[in-house]
Amino acid sequence: MSAKTLIEIGLVLPAIPDARDACVLRLTELLTAKEGIETAHVKNTIGMGQDQICIHFDPNRISLGEVRALAKRAGADLDQRFGHFLLNSKPMHARQARTAEARAKQIQGVLEAAVSPAGVLRIEFDRRSTDEEAIRIAVAKIGVQTVEKREQKATHGELTEADDRPVAKEHDHEHDGLLGERTELGFAALCGGLLLIGWLLSFADVNPWAPWSLFLAAYFFGGFFTFREAIENIRAGRFEIDFLMLVAAIGAATLGEWFEGALLLFLFSLGHSLEHYAMGRAKRAIEALAELAPQTALVRREGSTQELPVEQLQVGDVVIVKPNERIPADGFVVKGQSSVNQAPITGESVPVDKQAVDNLQEATENADRLDARYRAFAGTINGSGALEIQVTKIASESTLARVVQMVNEAETQKSPTQLFTDKFERYFVPAALTLVVLLLFAWTIIDEPFTKSFYRAMAVLVAASPCALAISTPSAVLSGIARAARGGVLVKGGGPLENLGRLHAIAFDKTGTLTEGKPWLTNVVSSDGVAEDELLQVAIAVEELSDHPLAAAVVRGGRERLDSESVIQAHDLQSITGRGVKANINGEAVYIGKDDLFGEVDGPPLPEELRERVEALEADGRTTMIVRRGDTYLGVLGLMDTPREAAKNVIARLRELGIQRMIILSGDNQQVADAVANEVGIDEAWGDLMPDDKVEAIKKLSKQEGVAMVGDGVNDAPAMANATVGIAMGAAGSDIALETADVALMADDLNHLPFAVGLSRQTSRIIRQNLWFSLGMVAFLIPATILGLQMGAAVLFHEGSTLLVVFNALRLLTYRAK
Repeated sequence: MSAKTLIEIGLVLPAIPDARDACVLRLTELLTAKEGIETAHVKNTIGMGQDQICIHFDPNRISLGEVRALAKRAGADLDQRFGHFLLNSKPMHARQARTAEARAKQIQGVLEAAVSPAGVLRIEFDRRSTDEEAIRIAVAKIGVQTVEKREQKATHGELTEADDRPVAKEHDHEHDGLLGERTELGFAALCGGLLLIGWLLSFADVNPWAPWSLFLAAYFFGGFFTFREAIENIRAGRFEIDFLMLVAAIGAATLGEWFEGALLLFLFSLGHSLEHYAMGRAKRAIEALAELAPQTALVRREGSTQELPVEQLQVGDVVIVKPNERIPADGFVVKGQSSVNQAPITGESVPVDKQAVDNLQEATENADRLDARYRAFAGTINGSGALEIQVTKIASESTLARVVQMVNEAETQKSPTQLFTDKFERYFVPAALTLVVLLLFAWTIIDEPFTKSFYRAMAVLVAASPCALAISTPSAVLSGIARAARGGVLVKGGGPLENLGRLHAIAFDKTGTLTEGKPWLTNVVSSDGVAEDELLQVAIAVEELSDHPLAAAVVRGGRERLDSESVIQAHDLQSITGRGVKANINGEAVYIGKDDLFGEVDGPPLPEELRERVEALEADGRTTMIVRRGDTYLGVLGLMDTPREAAKNVIARLRELGIQRMIILSGDNQQVADAVANEVGIDEAWGDLMPDDKVEAIKKLSKQEGVAMVGDGVNDAPAMANATVGIAMGAAGSDIALETADVALMADDLNHLPFAVGLSRQTSRIIRQNLWFSLGMVAFLIPATILGLQMGAAVLFHEGSTLLVVFNALRLLTYRAK
């Protein structure tokens, strides 16, 4: 399979020519801005049937599922030709993962396959050539077993339920022998015991056959799993370290060095099993997420209470959660009051108070827009009060289920360093094998027997095997992603994890990111001859039709100031992007928005006196909204959104972590952006930006030095897509934010940002340490073995270095933010 993959996906675009052009532009810009996508263009097939979008992407850096999700968000309704799903097996070694990946790619109809050492298989396929069941059967034939209670599959990242069933025969190493998972470790221990006894007997006055028979038995136990793996690799057309170790051990035996050959197999099998255990630790850290949700729920249906498996919960069910129990499903509170520990999902250290909604019908219709104090997530822990929660998502679509699925998929995405090491190995391994072949003929040049040249060549063969290099990056990426998930941060792959660790610039959206996102109406300034009540009534009537946060603030604050209920009714609301809104009241056009709006629409210009009042409010850090009804300017409203309490401290911590440049990007006027920047300690603020301007600003910053963009993941999606790393806050309550971001902070809490940046930086450091250590070990061992280092010592160094890089990576599981 080539490094880049081309797919053609059918899509439905708006039929109106102008809308169609806008959709095509939006779609291609969003796709090509995403790292991993090389080009994207829509085929001009008007009058020839369904449109086709051609996408050239690197499957190691972005999955087909992410491509589909991006296109969906850009306004395209994609067809169902291409699908992807995930399968889980037990952890495996990096070389095993490569073998399984190579064989999976050979399955008919499979476009791409990726396998992580954690045991996650991502399959992307063409439904015209195959189907999921056929792929499962084919996967079985390559020796991978998957047993999943909640199978993760589908085209749009959705989860569906599947029967509990084993999919295939156990992979060569899944250890369903006498000792279960410890079978390989047990075999390694037997090999070591037999080796030790045989070595001791070799010094005693016994028949030479006695130690030899023990060495032979040690060969069997030490080489059993190595031989099985070597066979699998050969079937996949690959020659991995397992095969090379067998060749070296057989070579030692032919030279009569049975002890050394058995020692080689013992050290290799011991290192193999310990590496398997270490990778299993990181895998279990992720599996623990999936186990957070309870298996059953107490449900009230039709007046009776019954206990059901969570898989049988339906949207609209009411579940009863007793004190100190885990919440079984996503939903909102309809009865009761309690504090809920949301740390398992959002990483928040303090329990969050929950209360019942005021209006059940309204909450049901707008469940995704409810305030955090009403919402509950599966897997979180109830406090001392009993709660009744109405289910809003089935178990397979809960926030927890989506996070687990995305983390599993992220494990299969390769980081830039891993792509480099893969490329390096493609050149290094053939070069090393060439060197070994040349060393076999050293006896023709220097005065030594063939047996000595052969032994030296076998030792170099062992020394040159880049096992530590192969596992150095995947182990760090897996550990980093697992630790981030436990801390309430979802990182979608090694690319974003590494990139965030290298960046020195972060751009922030202002509203709702650095500020509370809950503006308040602070100033009502009516024009001369206009009553304040009239200004408020008109503003409330129009803004009631909008769902913008500023509109909600005007309605809430205006009603508090009015002496009586407003009886004015507005209709035909139109949004004027980045400027304001237009509506009609009794046949008159009403405009509400920034001062720029009134230079673009028909009607009288903004009076100078009112402009001065606007400028005075903006100088005080207020966001202003001018109201005009017909040709009459009624006045201006001033709103203020206060910075988050944690913002200043977070900015200081980011500077300590090495973020040298931080910028506010805001649609508000420059004075408001400057006021917030000064208050939180940011040096640069770019105000008066339209949504397209934010995209251009991010493109400019990305070209200069690379930049992360922090926003809500919804309104900022285009800007985040163009950033080196897009970071969404408060993603636990937003499916869109979960899909949009490269990094998702599950809690609406800025304090998680330094944790994410610090973890990424630590991951990058460990990857560099592992990379240089593994390369350095190869650089030391090759000349050392050429100059006479014994094969046993070479294996000891070889396996020791592999274990060291893995355990160094596992340190990330204990990372603590400073």
